[in-house]
Amino acid sequence: MSSNGRTDSASRVIAAPPATIYQALVDPHAVAAWRPPKGMRGEIFAFEARQGGTYRMALIYESNPASRGKSCANTDVVEGRFLEFVPEQRVVERVRFDTPDPAFAGEMTITTTLAPVDGGTEVTVVCENVPEGITAADHEAGLTSTLANLAAFTE
Repeated sequence: MSSNGRTDSASRVIAAPPATIYQALVDPHAVAAWRPPKGMRGEIFAFEARQGGTYRMALIYESNPASRGKSCANTDVVEGRFLEFVPEQRVVERVRFDTPDPAFAGEMTITTTLAPVDGGTEVTVVCENVPEGITAADHEAGLTSTLANLAAFTE
C-alpha cells in the first residue's frame, strides 16, 4: 500500500438544506451527476447506500487524454465502502482506485460533513491517507470542482 498519509480538505456553503444535500450523497444517480470533477463524467456500476455497503464507479475523462487515468488511459475506477451514515450530518467512506500504479494504491477515507448555517449548509470534505500520486494542487482543484457540482445539483 503506497500512501504518504496526507490529508486534504475543502468546504463550501451550499444554499440548500442538509436533508437535500444528504440525499444527494446517498443516491447513486445523484452521485454520478455531481461527484465527477470538471472534465469528467461518472458511471455507477454498483451502489449499496448502507453502512458496510459498497460501490464501484468510473470517473471518465471526457477529452480522452493519453495516460491520464489511474485505471486505464481515460478512466479512474473507484471502489468504495460506506463506513458510517448519520442522516443530514455525515457520510464516511473508504475508497481505493482500481490501478496497477503503486502511486495511487491504498485506501483513502473520505468524510463529508454537513452543518446548517445561515443561507444553507456548510459542506466539508476531508480526505485522509491521500495516495501520493494525487498532487495537493490537483486534489484541491478536484474537490473544489466537485463541491461546485454538488451546489449546482442541489441549489
